[in-house]
Amino acid sequence: MTTETRTSGTSVRAQTEAAFQAGGQGLVRLAQVVLAAMPGFVIPLVAAVFTGVVTAQLLQYYYLSALLALGAAAVVGAAVASVFLRRTADRTRLLLERWYGIRLPAVYEPMPRLEPDERGHWWTGYSYHRSQTVAKYAQLVHWGLRDRTTRAELLWLIVNPALAAVLGGAVVLLLVLGTAFALGGAVPANGFGPLSARMVRVGLSLVVGIGMIVAGILLAPHAVRGYVEVARRVLDQDGRATHAQLTKRVAELTETRADAVGSQAAELRRIERDLHDGAQARLVAIGMTLGTIEHLMETDQAAARELLSEARQSSARALQELRDLVRGIHPPVLAERGLGDAVRALALDSALPTEVFVSLPDRLPAPVEAAVYFSISELLANAAKHSEAEQVWVDILYRAGSLRVTVTDDGVGVADPSRGTGLRGIERRLGTFDGVLAIDSTSGGPTTITLELPCELSSPRTSTSSAKA
Repeated sequence: MTTETRTSGTSVRAQTEAAFQAGGQGLVRLAQVVLAAMPGFVIPLVAAVFTGVVTAQLLQYYYLSALLALGAAAVVGAAVASVFLRRTADRTRLLLERWYGIRLPAVYEPMPRLEPDERGHWWTGYSYHRSQTVAKYAQLVHWGLRDRTTRAELLWLIVNPALAAVLGGAVVLLLVLGTAFALGGAVPANGFGPLSARMVRVGLSLVVGIGMIVAGILLAPHAVRGYVEVARRVLDQDGRATHAQLTKRVAELTETRADAVGSQAAELRRIERDLHDGAQARLVAIGMTLGTIEHLMETDQAAARELLSEARQSSARALQELRDLVRGIHPPVLAERGLGDAVRALALDSALPTEVFVSLPDRLPAPVEAAVYFSISELLANAAKHSEAEQVWVDILYRAGSLRVTVTDDGVGVADPSRGTGLRGIERRLGTFDGVLAIDSTSGGPTTITLELPCELSSPRTSTSSAKA
């Protein structure tokens, strides 16, 4: 019984300490909320009041002075508030991510460019203006009112100080009143009895004051969570940030689709060129040779036999060119054995000693296998040409719905996509499958290039192997 009592007492004490610790943290965060909300409200308000007073004093003898003062105050206040528009929202986003890990990315729609016409007018994307300066500010206002993220930030600039005042004011009111009650309940100096009415009032004041202070401390975390929830709803109302992200994602997919179509068209042109300049030319030459042989069969059989030998060699070369062309389109080993064996075969033909490690559950989708295979082929060729390496390692791993390929060499490093089209081509090829290319290459080496792209597999069977080439 005593052990259970001690355990219960320890648990209650721990819960009490945790509650007060959370309350203290909530008070600190609430103070940060109030301090972050003040500049975006106080400074524009002070600027507006000052402008209104000065304008009213300057125009005190004009019968529309009050109206003009209000207009000037509104314009200056709005201009100053616009300076704090994004700062206030970004500060709130930072607090939400730091405290609760809530990310609210700010994605803005692109602003149209100012375009002049033949008359000298400026098109803002929304309207025409004669002055470029007027067109610039009109475009900014139009864009700000149309952009969803900016409208959300404008609403938050208004809601933020009011919300901070309400939530922070409630907690501060409890703390101040509690302190007043507790201090007002001090023991009288002229000595009253413990059961006198005065002492009872003192005791009640102390109890009420301490209770209000405790309530204020415990209320602080809930006030912060309420602030965070309202901020999330205002800054990402109806999934606005998500909508903007989807818009950006659609643009990225459109770009990668265009790259894929362009790459496919270029590949078709390459195949047509290779067929026209290679196998087709040889086959035409063989046909002409056979025609010559047909005329020489009766007059010069020795020359005919020599031409037959040349025709046979030309047909063998044409067949080899066709095989090479087919292998370049889709290697037979890749279609028959899968990515792992295809990369091992590729490593055997590499100019550098290459070690391959493969951990793949069954087969990958054919388009993914082809994209990764040709990417690895390009990387091995780059290592042989430019890296001055002595060894290359290729690791192919599949984990949690993602294929990860790492190609490492011990060369001189400094691989740079801007120096050629090879790495950029790999990046575009992977982008078709939502893949990414990461390069870690310092001066002096080594160079590590990582390809990662999401994909699904059809079988849970796991195959893990390694080989040297």
